[in-house]
Amino acid sequence: MIVRFGYVAMSTVIKDCSPSKTMTMSSFNKLGDREAALRRLEQLAKMNLHNTLRLLKHNVGSDIKVYRLTSKLIPLATHPDLQDWNPFVALAEEFAEVGEYIRKHGLRVSFHPDHFTVLSTPRPEVLASSVRDLQHHTNMLDALGLAATAKNNIHIGGAYGDKPAASARFKENFAELPARLQERMTLENDDKTFNAPETLEVSCSLGLPMVLDIHHQWVNNEGELPWELWPDILKTWKSELALTDVGPGELLPPKIHVSSPRSPSDPRSHAEGVEPAPLLAFLKRIAADTPAVDVMIEAKLKDGALFGLMDAMKELAEAGNGITVLDGASINIEP
Repeated sequence: MIVRFGYVAMSTVIKDCSPSKTMTMSSFNKLGDREAALRRLEQLAKMNLHNTLRLLKHNVGSDIKVYRLTSKLIPLATHPDLQDWNPFVALAEEFAEVGEYIRKHGLRVSFHPDHFTVLSTPRPEVLASSVRDLQHHTNMLDALGLAATAKNNIHIGGAYGDKPAASARFKENFAELPARLQERMTLENDDKTFNAPETLEVSCSLGLPMVLDIHHQWVNNEGELPWELWPDILKTWKSELALTDVGPGELLPPKIHVSSPRSPSDPRSHAEGVEPAPLLAFLKRIAADTPAVDVMIEAKLKDGALFGLMDAMKELAEAGNGITVLDGASINIEP
């Protein structure tokens, strides 16, 4: 089984390369001249896209093919007071350049809209804001010129005192979304509310790929082991073809999230790096029936954690363990 590792948004290795430079609404209003303030936001966004391209080049140089884009590429893009602003015209060239680089090098990128994006909400204003946020993320993926295999990963959301009702609301609200938003969505189990079996049920019901977070599953479960769910999770990815410029290609590998607990007293928070043993225990269990899987590392050290994990994998490979290091960010695991 081929395993590719990726990381989230920021680099702790490449300095002065933030793709998330922003401005507060208070600072925006203090500028006085609204048009000048909008141009400032667009300049910040261009800087973010420039730094995103720098990070992608760093990734390619390090053999990293999996990467989560920051949701903050365009500052204040979904603020209620700026809904008449369309930044994509001014940013078309920058988005196109980044998108071309992603396609040229066969990179897998995604977004993870924040925890305020919830389709299970009973509040109409929160639902409207959530749909607006999903539209914005989809607009960014469209501006990059990426196929629908580039996803927006979200959680089901809150239970609001009635988990079955919240799950039903999610399904109803999902059904009302435009198809272009639906086709770019994946669902992830969370660490407090909707566990992996519950998320899997919704994913299967709606035909959505499920992203298994094995750290979340460890702290929020019904007694199941993660690999016991894997055959059904794997099925949710079966319809996802990796589209290329010349047509359909291979099936898109399923994706999982991995992180390690910060401490025994704080098991939900993420540590700086990733402990390889629990991850390998899971990967070895699924290797026989899974040709490939992509692993998103959600550790505080970002790409530094990835490089640290690869160093550990090299040591394990030298000792046997059925591991072969393929390049700077991927391994092969024998069942």
